[in-house]
Amino acid sequence: MCLLHFPTKPLSPGQYNHYVAELAFYWSLMVSQFTDIKRKDFLIMLVHHLATIFLITFSYANNMLRAGSLVMCVHDASDIFLEAAKLANYAKYQKLCDSLFVVFSIIFFLTRLVIFPFWIVNSVLFESWQIIGPYQAWWLLNGLLLVLQTLHIIWFYLIARIAVKAIFKGKVSKDDRSDVESSTDEDISSNGSKNPCQTSKVRDSSHTSVLNGETYDH
Repeated sequence: MCLLHFPTKPLSPGQYNHYVAELAFYWSLMVSQFTDIKRKDFLIMLVHHLATIFLITFSYANNMLRAGSLVMCVHDASDIFLEAAKLANYAKYQKLCDSLFVVFSIIFFLTRLVIFPFWIVNSVLFESWQIIGPYQAWWLLNGLLLVLQTLHIIWFYLIARIAVKAIFKGKVSKDDRSDVESSTDEDISSNGSKNPCQTSKVRDSSHTSVLNGETYDH
């Protein structure tokens, strides 16, 4: 139950450090988004970062620590495999990169399209109403959670397309949402010698990631 002991649950030092680190991280993404290469999903990423910052701040200020911690853990679970895929791409281990990206896609699906909506959102949206009633700002909290879930669905569709290509074509394909490519990619394309390890790109749910490291928005 996400709201167990609400609103009297004590804040542990570990939870405080977790909250501070996550909030600082997403604020850094918010700022860096305006200096990075602008992409087609700029507005979607902006909405995601705003919703995440509001949720972290709101859950901390209202002592909804269990719900907030679970949401952050679920969102971070797939990142390990995304980062590992990036490292494999840096090392030019394309098959390993593809395999890790497929694992990332599966973990993304399980955490953000299964655990998040059917356990966490269900608890905050329905169980909380039955147990403690329509508490203050109930609509705001659940509205933000549903915004994140909508973005999860959109991103998983795009991630699944890349994962399918990785399985059947043997390489992680270019991200369809890139508006502007770096000069390096343009030079490679113009020379007709495009290397999958240099141009493959991946993003998660909540995250915009380019494997070659030119742009990285978590």
